[in-house]
Amino acid sequence: MSRSRRYQQLREKDIPSDCEPAEAMKFVKESATANFDESVDLAITLGVDPKKSDQMVRGSVVLPHGTGKKVRIAVAAEGKEAEEAKEAGADIAGKEEVIKMIEKSQLEFDVLVASPGCMKDLARYGKMLGPRGLMPSPKSGTVSKDLAATVSKLKQGQIEYKMSKNGVLHVMIGKTSFPAENLLDNFNSFMDAVKKSRPASAKGKFIKKAAVSSTMGPSVTVRL
Repeated sequence: MSRSRRYQQLREKDIPSDCEPAEAMKFVKESATANFDESVDLAITLGVDPKKSDQMVRGSVVLPHGTGKKVRIAVAAEGKEAEEAKEAGADIAGKEEVIKMIEKSQLEFDVLVASPGCMKDLARYGKMLGPRGLMPSPKSGTVSKDLAATVSKLKQGQIEYKMSKNGVLHVMIGKTSFPAENLLDNFNSFMDAVKKSRPASAKGKFIKKAAVSSTMGPSVTVRL
């Protein structure tokens, strides 16, 4: 079924414009009719000035039920740290191994974690890693002294979020195959994390709008 036809069929139904979080999760599941397991995406519009550096919103949070996406993790570390990261579930571990992959443009990983001591070696590849969102950063928790714990959290469902130039946060909170209650748990956990990330200089209403949608489905606004 084409996307346009799917939208036409959905228009013939009642598409809520504003509903409680639990209702929104149920609607997203019911409106997902693609022949694959669609992602459930959350978009949050923030009441901040994205042009001001002191109002940047970013952080990380462990979603209780994960995202449903298998995360490939590379760790730039040496010796015992690399071994511990591998034991914790890292797909690739070792400074030289990671650097060789980067130099060959074989970025076959979703997240790059590094020990503080390896950051100076990775700095020269910033122009390659930065635009792809792969450069490790203390703010995102991907530069860590406890690599095993960091890898474990990422495997459990830790996600990083960063506000766009337009003051919007976009994240994946699960799959349409998830039970609605699991999507709701992930939604609530992420919203709590965002609220705690409110910049001290932000004025007025912080979270202005939140909407969820599946990959091929319509967006529904969540009542805050």
